[in-house]
Amino acid sequence: MDTHCHVQFNAFKDDSAEVIKKCADKKIILNTVGSQLDTSRRAVKFAESFDGVYATVGLHPIHLCSTEIDEEEIQFKSREEKFDIDIYRELAKHKKTIAIGECGLDFYHLPINMSRDEAFVLQKEAFIKQIELAQELSLPVVIHVRSAYQETIKILEELPYKIRGVVHCYSSNWRNAEKFLSLGLHLGFTATITFPAKKTDPQIQADLIETVQNCPLERILTETDAPYLAPQAYRGQRCEPWMVEEVVKKIAEIKKISYDKVNEITFANALKLFNIK
Repeated sequence: MDTHCHVQFNAFKDDSAEVIKKCADKKIILNTVGSQLDTSRRAVKFAESFDGVYATVGLHPIHLCSTEIDEEEIQFKSREEKFDIDIYRELAKHKKTIAIGECGLDFYHLPINMSRDEAFVLQKEAFIKQIELAQELSLPVVIHVRSAYQETIKILEELPYKIRGVVHCYSSNWRNAEKFLSLGLHLGFTATITFPAKKTDPQIQADLIETVQNCPLERILTETDAPYLAPQAYRGQRCEPWMVEEVVKKIAEIKKISYDKVNEITFANALKLFNIK
């Protein structure tokens, strides 16, 4: 299962149905994740329109204010949005909505006129509101974290209750991973685990591989974040949800177990966490 993709994004506007069919032919279920109101609405629409496609609705922290995003695979200016719990509640009540998110903290992309402390206050408020909505509706939370692991852990540790959910596209070390696991959360791994180590900082990849090695298979979810982060075998191409097979393959290689076992257990993990019948 691809537990985190964005097949409703504009990168798939010309061939989304064909991509979804290819996944269906491979018996790959998709969780189509929203990043703000329009993409959350489209996620629900896609879930309504296709078998084997589900929706997650929420507001990504980079959309809380207007920010220039310029990375290897994407360049755009985020549109500012305030989290409207009533509108998201209605989307979340749809029978094929399986989670709230992606929501969380992101200090990697900040407006030039906003300090980290100011961003923390803004992002924490929206994050907690989405956690509260998930609790109200008994849904898990899809958590986005970038350059904010310690702050995210502190927020979760201070909650008066434990939440169900997944730390999407996990990219930190085993020490932080243990803290998330102790809170009852799952870790979602993308094809970043297939990338070679960066010559400038090989420890980042070493930490990630160590985390995959140490993380109990029963707490792992597989995902692509398509259209981003294509596996190493497809670098330079648009990432598609069926490429989650490469993530499964790499986890099996790292853990020295069979592809089928990884696929079977991570699939069962996803069905249980997202309550997919």
